[in-house]
Amino acid sequence: MAEEQNQETATEEQQQAQFQLQKLYVKDVSFELPNAPQIFQDDGQVEIKMNLAQRVENLAENVHEVILTVTVTASLGEKTAYLAEVQQAGIFSIVGLDEQARHVALNTLCPHTLFPYARRSITDLVADGGFPPLVLQPINFDQVYAQRMQEAQAQAKAKANVSEDMEVQGNA
Repeated sequence: MAEEQNQETATEEQQQAQFQLQKLYVKDVSFELPNAPQIFQDDGQVEIKMNLAQRVENLAENVHEVILTVTVTASLGEKTAYLAEVQQAGIFSIVGLDEQARHVALNTLCPHTLFPYARRSITDLVADGGFPPLVLQPINFDQVYAQRMQEAQAQAKAKANVSEDMEVQGNA
């Protein structure tokens, strides 16, 4: 009987948990060709680098703006061929999750939802800039989040060890 109540409680909690995308929009777009038109004359292999950043703003209780910034830099030797940056944003309503689960959702599910839109914008910018279309590979935001959490724990541990060392030195 206790197991039935636990299952009912778990089912009720799952039904109360809601994740909803309220609005999807491009917050900022930038495309630069600093070495045009000469860059189109150069031969060689273009090196592509991609950087991701994310910012979360609390708009109201259980309502968050998540901004995923995707920056792609293409270099040809020492020269920058192009720089494309998109800030893809969304307003998300997240209800019925504890703080840790909400943190995970904001840092995994939200960017996972936004990335395909940012990727399409980057592809269009690059093609419109006169370059072959760029295909960005999907990103496992769960893995990125787990790696960031491990790094944060390692830094916190290192700081704790430094503080302990400092205390010992201060008492000597």
